[in-house]
Amino acid sequence: MRAIGTGLTLALGVAACSPGDSADGLPNIVIVVADDLGRRDVSFHGGELPTPNIDRIAREGVALERFYSAPVCSPTRAGLLTGRYPIRYGLMRSVIPPWRDYGLDTDEVLLPELLAEAGYAARGIFGKWHLGHTSVRFHPLRRGFTEFVGHYNGGIDYFVHEREGERDWQHGYTSVEEHGYSTDLLTDRAVDFIARHAGQDAPFLLYVPYNAVHSPWQAREDILPRYLDLPGIDLPPGHEEANEDILGYVGDADGRREKRRITAAMGESLDAGVGRILDALDAHGVADNTFLLFFSDNGGVVGVSDNTPFRGANATVYEGGIRVAAAARWPAGGISGGRDVAAPVAYIDVLPTLLGIAGLEAPGERALDGRDVLGVLTGGQEDTPRDLYSYVAVGSGAVEQVAVIEPEWKLVVVGPALTEPGAAGRSRMMLYAIASDPHERDDVSGAHPEVVSRMLEKAVAFRALQPPDAVPPYNAGREGFVAPPDWKPGDLP
Repeated sequence: MRAIGTGLTLALGVAACSPGDSADGLPNIVIVVADDLGRRDVSFHGGELPTPNIDRIAREGVALERFYSAPVCSPTRAGLLTGRYPIRYGLMRSVIPPWRDYGLDTDEVLLPELLAEAGYAARGIFGKWHLGHTSVRFHPLRRGFTEFVGHYNGGIDYFVHEREGERDWQHGYTSVEEHGYSTDLLTDRAVDFIARHAGQDAPFLLYVPYNAVHSPWQAREDILPRYLDLPGIDLPPGHEEANEDILGYVGDADGRREKRRITAAMGESLDAGVGRILDALDAHGVADNTFLLFFSDNGGVVGVSDNTPFRGANATVYEGGIRVAAAARWPAGGISGGRDVAAPVAYIDVLPTLLGIAGLEAPGERALDGRDVLGVLTGGQEDTPRDLYSYVAVGSGAVEQVAVIEPEWKLVVVGPALTEPGAAGRSRMMLYAIASDPHERDDVSGAHPEVVSRMLEKAVAFRALQPPDAVPPYNAGREGFVAPPDWKPGDLP
């Protein structure tokens, strides 16, 4: 198998692994992504919200204690499907908002396209796409998926399925009126997909990127009363770095407490959906040879979701924004036993790991940044140290955040774009001994200037990867925007 490498001179490191050894052949693949779920809003991390079905994945498989995502939605989805840091193709600074004509670079080769080569005939996505909506060339059915029900945009209404006043509930290429709570409807589609394809000779890929528990804060009326007495949570350390628009949106303490209650009820629907997917795999006899991965696309919303004990929240590069709840299970492949995996695993590792399982070589045109971590997940291989990187600049101001994570240290840089002359001198730099201080409580930058200097060079090199036509900050172009009817792509006949 061709070694999976990287074009970064920052030595991200790679390990190749043999395909999964299963008597039943290639596994089915199920990837479930929650949206804005707090790391401690799953009960297997000791949180107060019950998530028995998500917990079941960790109990029967492994809990990924250091799973890293990007700080916001679109970049995580892009990195998941490409195995590459989305900064390379301009999709890491921010999400793709409704008013932007932008999408995941069509020169990038995506996971479903690659798995098709290994015989994965059915490749379904049911949920939030968030990787481009203005042109048909960005459509999931043009990017390797064979079935799509869901929405192009993030943040749709859970009941009427609208964004910016227009219905965004897509069946393939057509917007359709369908009644029901969106989390339940997406689960219905996922369960039906399993029922239709579990008995086939070819394995399937099922990708379920739920909108839950992302805003708007809307829960089912029959579930919400169970959380009326739920207390609010404090703003976490580092919340000041969160996007100012988010801080304004969540409101004061009373507003955050109310949103906390609604989020808890939304999380119950999410967990129930995961349970129905697990039950469907059991009912159709394919659970044992299905690679199942669950994770959140980023940390929870500041002051609403619980990311303790970590610093920060979504839209920050602190651990609370990027170290997320995650678990994996594949009994036939050795991912079982209820172990905790302490080694760092990242969203960019998913594609190379699945290529390894499928016996596929990495695409040679563009080097991958992720690594095949199957051996780490099964416990058969020690982790090989590497650096990880994060970046976000969602807000309308000129403030950016870059993080470099080494095995022993983490550097966080907050300030102007590091590609600007003199930017480092105008930035705040925080250094944490991440191996012993994972909660990022003690900034030791003053005591280790040589470490800061060395890691700053890596941060500058990473930020320099962003092309000039990158997605702009979130609110750029918002004023005066009018959504197209039914969110139909402009070039769709």
